[in-house]
Amino acid sequence: MSIDPRAISIADYDYPLPDDRIAKFPLAERDQSKLLVYRSGDIDESQFFHLPELLPEGALLLFNNTKVIHARLFFRKPTGSLIEIFCLEPWNQPIATIFEERRHCTWLCYIGNNKKWKEGSLTREFKIRNSEFKIEATRRVAVGDAWLVDFEWTGGISFAELIDAIGVIPLPPYLHRDADESDNTRYQTVYARHEGSVAAPTAGLHFTDRLLDELHRKGFQTEYITLHVGAGTFKPVSAETIGGHEMHVEKVQISRKNIENIVAHLDKDIIPVGTTTVRTLESVYWFGVKLEAEPTLDEMHIRQWDPYELEERRVSTLQALSNVMAWMDRNNTDILIGDTQLLIAPGYRYHVISGLITNFHQPKSTLLLLVSALIGDDWKRCYRYALDNGFRFLSYGDSCLFLNNRSR
Repeated sequence: MSIDPRAISIADYDYPLPDDRIAKFPLAERDQSKLLVYRSGDIDESQFFHLPELLPEGALLLFNNTKVIHARLFFRKPTGSLIEIFCLEPWNQPIATIFEERRHCTWLCYIGNNKKWKEGSLTREFKIRNSEFKIEATRRVAVGDAWLVDFEWTGGISFAELIDAIGVIPLPPYLHRDADESDNTRYQTVYARHEGSVAAPTAGLHFTDRLLDELHRKGFQTEYITLHVGAGTFKPVSAETIGGHEMHVEKVQISRKNIENIVAHLDKDIIPVGTTTVRTLESVYWFGVKLEAEPTLDEMHIRQWDPYELEERRVSTLQALSNVMAWMDRNNTDILIGDTQLLIAPGYRYHVISGLITNFHQPKSTLLLLVSALIGDDWKRCYRYALDNGFRFLSYGDSCLFLNNRSR
């Protein structure tokens, strides 16, 4: 690897982004957004609904079908102070089961106005379909800059029903506004299925059922994986170099059918929708690399520097994915569940993907580093073109189609 990512200066991945270029609300129609198209150095402009005409023939598209939860819960103390509890992830319980809990559960949470909550529990009464319920929140212990919070509630409803009723969908902080009713729909993809994210995989927000049908009619295949997006996705790189940044950990789920279809398309284009899907696919590759030397590994855990430290152990994409499927056979499972802290930065060699559909990302972000790993310094040309030609930026903004990598 020619570049040591630890030495990369984040200042080299800054650009001027005026506040008025950040899309505060989505367009009326999802697929009417503008689309910047980059093909091996050439930049063009289109609209998102033209995507089926712009993709390489026979391409496989992979989507992240995670669903954003109403993660922000508000409690009012008797003194009048408003306390926000932002549910980040379940504590010591699989995310697939915690939403079915009907009496109590524990989450790792951020707490807003924490200094006003010094002791005791917080309570809140609410109604669902004319039935009355009560929830109690008890803060336990700090874990880094977050807290463990125990929730107990009455009425026998599931935790999923509870947060849908009283929680608020967590919009990105840079929108500088409260969520409204429309965000409950528009800050979800039309194919969202598995609850667990506190931020949307925003590249997928442009897709409509009509557009997905059109892709299928034109012969494109689609697959759905799951990566639950954590609040760390908005964490800026505050260190001067990437080596000083700690990447957040996120939960990953991918099926054997997904992997088989990827293997079947290794001689074609594999295009993920969004950076979360990229990180999932490349993490599965590195799990396969680890299995080459240690086939008896219990679980998939990918650390942020694994690709750079395992560079000399790299195997072909086919071999790595075959190792993963063999591991699934030995463990009698069709679903691979694990976690990833993977950091993709310039110098990284992609092993699964050959392109990317994504939105425009914040300056000095790890997501911008991921884009640069695919198209090099041309990210600057693309972003300058977008700024000069009226593109809208960030979560509710416009989109990009990058086609540049067939080296795997």
